[in-house]
Amino acid sequence: MRSASESASSEAELVQLTSEIIACARCPRLVAWREQVAQDKRRQFATQTYWGKPVPGFGDPHARLLIIGLAPAAHGANRTGRIFTGDRSGEWLYRALWKAGFANQAESTHRDDGLKLTDCWVSAAIRCAPPQNKPSPDEIHACASYLAREWAALRQVRTIVALGRVAYDTAWKLLQAPVPKPAFGHGLTIQFHDDGGRRLIASYHPSQQNTFTGRLSEPMFDRVFEMARTSLQAPTA
Repeated sequence: MRSASESASSEAELVQLTSEIIACARCPRLVAWREQVAQDKRRQFATQTYWGKPVPGFGDPHARLLIIGLAPAAHGANRTGRIFTGDRSGEWLYRALWKAGFANQAESTHRDDGLKLTDCWVSAAIRCAPPQNKPSPDEIHACASYLAREWAALRQVRTIVALGRVAYDTAWKLLQAPVPKPAFGHGLTIQFHDDGGRRLIASYHPSQQNTFTGRLSEPMFDRVFEMARTSLQAPTA
C-alpha cells in the first residue's frame, strides 16, 4: 500500500513530465511533420484545430497496467491531443479496455469526452506522429527517456502490454531484462521473477494494416486484455 505522500509524488512527476513532453522539439523531422499535418488537415476534420504537438501519456497515475503503443496517429492523437484518440486503432484499444474493466466507456473521440481509465495508463514509444508511421532509430532513442521517467513515476505497474514490435522492443529495454529477448509474437507472455512479479504481454498493434487484413481479430485483441486482467489478480512474486 502506498502512502499519500508517495501517491502525490507520483502524480506531481507525471504532471511535470506531461509539460516537458508537450514542449519537446528534440527531433526536427518529427516537429516539421506534426506541424505540417496540423496545417494540411484531412478534409473530414477541416474545421477542427489540430493539437500538432507531442502527445503525453494518459490514464490512472496509480495504474498497475501500462500499455505502450508506437506513436500518435497523424490525424488521430496528433489532432485530438490524447493518445489513441480519434482513430481506428483507438477505437479498438478503448473498446477492449472497456470490456476488460479498465475504462468507463468504449469510445475515445476527443480529450473532453468523459473517458476515464482505472488501473491503466496508456503511453507510446514515440510522442510525435512520424511520417508513414515509421520513426527512425534515432527518434526512438530520443524519446526513450520520457517513457523511462513515466515508468519510474508509475510505481505500481506490474504488467506491460506492448502493442507491436517497436513497442515490444522498447518495453524490453525499459525492463532491463537480464535474459535473451524472445521473438515477438501475438499473445507472448513473459514472467519476470523480480520483486514486483512483473509481466510483459506482446500484442499485434490494432492498426488498420492488421485489423483490415484479419491478422488481428477483435477476439484475439480482447484476449490480450483478459490476460492482463488475470495477471493483475495473481499474487506477486
